[in-house]
Amino acid sequence: AASSGQTAVVKLLLETGKVDIDLKDNDGRTALSWAAERGPEAVVKLLLGTGKVDVNSKGTNRRTALLFAVEGVHTAVVKLLLET
Repeated sequence: AASSGQTAVVKLLLETGKVDIDLKDNDGRTALSWAAERGPEAVVKLLLGTGKVDVNSKGTNRRTALLFAVEGVHTAVVKLLLET
């Protein structure tokens, strides 16, 4: 949901309080990492707004959400991550 910009779904999941927001997939990537790469700014804001995400989390490829946002030229997301 995070990577495809499904803001309403992400919000619903976060509201349950039963989601491990920093859970990593098989590549060691988090929801924030995927959202930063794909660029849905609203999802990134939701995730950052929880105060529970590790913005410096690295996947198995040693890349952070910030690096994915920079590579994807998602300027607004880069700014959000730098302000966090």
